[in-house]
Amino acid sequence: MTDTVSAPSASDPSDRTAAPWGPRPGGPRRAPGRRGLYDRRLRARSEQWTLPGRVLSAALARPGALLALGGDATPIERDGRVLHPGVQALLGLVELLDRVTNRGGGTPDPVETRAVFDATTRMVMPTRTDVHAVGRTIPGPDGSPLPIRVYRRFGVGVGHPDRKPGAIVFFHGGGWVVGNLDSHDGSARLLAAVTGCVVVAVDYRLAPEHPFPAAVEDCLAAYAWVQRNAGVLGTAPGVVGVMGDSAGGNLAAVVAQETRPGRRSAQDDVPPPVAQCLVYPALDARFGTRSFEVMGDRFFLTREGMEAYRAAYLPDPADHLDVRASPILCEDLDGLAPAVIVTAGFDPLRDDGAAYAGALAGAGVAVEYRCHDDMVHGFFGMGVVPDCLALATEVCDAMGSLMHRSARHGDG
Repeated sequence: MTDTVSAPSASDPSDRTAAPWGPRPGGPRRAPGRRGLYDRRLRARSEQWTLPGRVLSAALARPGALLALGGDATPIERDGRVLHPGVQALLGLVELLDRVTNRGGGTPDPVETRAVFDATTRMVMPTRTDVHAVGRTIPGPDGSPLPIRVYRRFGVGVGHPDRKPGAIVFFHGGGWVVGNLDSHDGSARLLAAVTGCVVVAVDYRLAPEHPFPAAVEDCLAAYAWVQRNAGVLGTAPGVVGVMGDSAGGNLAAVVAQETRPGRRSAQDDVPPPVAQCLVYPALDARFGTRSFEVMGDRFFLTREGMEAYRAAYLPDPADHLDVRASPILCEDLDGLAPAVIVTAGFDPLRDDGAAYAGALAGAGVAVEYRCHDDMVHGFFGMGVVPDCLALATEVCDAMGSLMHRSARHGDG
């Protein structure tokens, strides 16, 4: 069945009790609970920011001043949705920077885009200091080294050898062209800290140097390694989930589909995942949705950018119809893992996630779908906007809950 949940806006005074990021009442602090899922005062001691990130986060916590400075504080409204003021302020800063540096036109070179992407993503997310991270390489699909990074919250599993944590294989976003272990280090640390699972981030090969299906093959190889090496990782055998944002959400969906018995990538000793979390996933390479048309011109992810990334990753248009590139075209969804699917209102990919959630529900797969109407593509990694960091924490918590429920169901 489908559980459709829309998280309340941080600016909605009608539902303060449901929002873990809302203002806290004065007086003695309440006992930790759902409202304490993200408490700036409690979490700050475990968050390490770069100096520019700390300054920007403080400014975006009160976006009215930045919007006034930009000369236009009018809320941005489109398709019945109103953009979050902090995100609007950040969008204005980026647009101003593009004008100053003449970066507004044309499609940038992928290598140049990677450098900018890596620099900005490291600045806009904090580093969780309560998580240990270690890098290593594992055999790739052709035997060559495939880099991964393993994250574990300090204390997880210590003293409880009979209660080992599950593992989450995390695939980063970036249009299959940009992104790496460093660009999503903050997100992977947050996921490990919130869920208590061991997180394995995968540095899959990127296009255009390595077009489709290289990324798919790397992600399948990494997933199989995690399943086969529970003893090495100290995780519960068979309790493995997949998660990714944007292009990483695409890859997570593909891994969930392709590892089922009878599929082309199925292996007897590699069971399919027990849970999947797809954050604003790219699921249909045909780009024919309404949200692609309505939201594709301004809000960080644009039609022009999506088409450039698609050309790099899928140079042969015939591959647009391959279910490993467009998993929404898979006609057999039986037996897929329970899912959390998260989208943003101001995102060209919004309708991809909504349609896939509906298809999963129609196939009898348990799915929880959330659309954060005031958010944009990328909010999961925009920790400098306090509400984005709170929502990212909530997404990680939802995946953690799904992992724990799935593990208990498997034990039962």
